[in-house]
Amino acid sequence: MSDPTPVKLYDYLFSGNGYKARLAMAQLGIEVEYEFRDLVQGETRTPDFLALSPAGQIPVLVLSDGTALSESNAILCWLTEDTFLMPADKLERAQVLKWMFYEQSNIDKVLGRSRFMRTFPDFIPMLPQGSMEVLKYQGDEALKLLEATLSDRTYLVGERYSAADIAMYAYVHCAGEGDFDLGDYTAVSAWCRRVAEQPGHITIDQVPR
Repeated sequence: MSDPTPVKLYDYLFSGNGYKARLAMAQLGIEVEYEFRDLVQGETRTPDFLALSPAGQIPVLVLSDGTALSESNAILCWLTEDTFLMPADKLERAQVLKWMFYEQSNIDKVLGRSRFMRTFPDFIPMLPQGSMEVLKYQGDEALKLLEATLSDRTYLVGERYSAADIAMYAYVHCAGEGDFDLGDYTAVSAWCRRVAEQPGHITIDQVPR
């Protein structure tokens, strides 16, 4: 029996998490149907969407056997398995996963959240007082770690572009929209430029063609 193939992606163009799947598929030459759900307007809280993604989160990748995959980095792992974007070496694969785990706790939940709140400030009052200041501190700490990591290497794992770079790039490259100055992080900025120069690259507001 052949493995299932991707057939449809539920996404929201503003989402860095959705961007991970879109960017990987663009670079792997995978074509799917797209359906966009507006998070801000509550379109991921409808019964039909919650049946696919009980947490009501973007993205969701539907496969040809009917499986609905959620969680952006799980989707990214599945898409890049046995491709040039996922190292064959066991230790390097573990390092890719390390960066994916770090991204969810220290990038998505910090840089991504700051960007969302700065773009949609009506949601800021929903946060506990002082939350934006905490996010600013945590975001700068995460960027400092990334700056130190990239000071002597070209990419995050094995000196080769991989799924780790896609996962981290999604929210790091647009950190300025969350009130972080990437000009203060020269190694990170140079890495962002290298990622953007990869074949098949698309921007966060593009759909693969």
